[in-house]
Amino acid sequence: MVVKIVNKSNNPLPSYSTAFSAGMDIRASLDKDVELKPLERTLIPTGLFIQLPEGYEAQIRPRSGMALKHGISVLNSPGTIDADYRGEVGIILVNLSNETYAIKNGERICQMVIAKHEQAEWSEVEVLEESERGEGGFGHTGKH
Repeated sequence: MVVKIVNKSNNPLPSYSTAFSAGMDIRASLDKDVELKPLERTLIPTGLFIQLPEGYEAQIRPRSGMALKHGISVLNSPGTIDADYRGEVGIILVNLSNETYAIKNGERICQMVIAKHEQAEWSEVEVLEESERGEGGFGHTGKH
């Protein structure tokens, strides 16, 4: 699949780290470091603008290394970029640690996964068909 992209940052285009990677690393596009204090959130620019094909979305997900080592995560994970969005890709990062963390220009701050999706058409009914699970939810599947 080919996706149109405008790169206004001074960073390389998003890329896959390995042959079987699902997500591409996305980098911060900053003029100066951004200090992210404990429990603080901020919108980090990427300098990227994308045009996805109809029927696709881009999902923004945390990087496991940043989460484990520094407590930095994507706040609205996974974030969704719709196919008709043409603005700059911005990443909402949150610091869940008890130490201030400095985000630097070019730092890999999240992953982007391109995924196919469909839109649902509602069929309003009075009763739903029975299922084995029924109304059990939130840990009520009987497995411990």
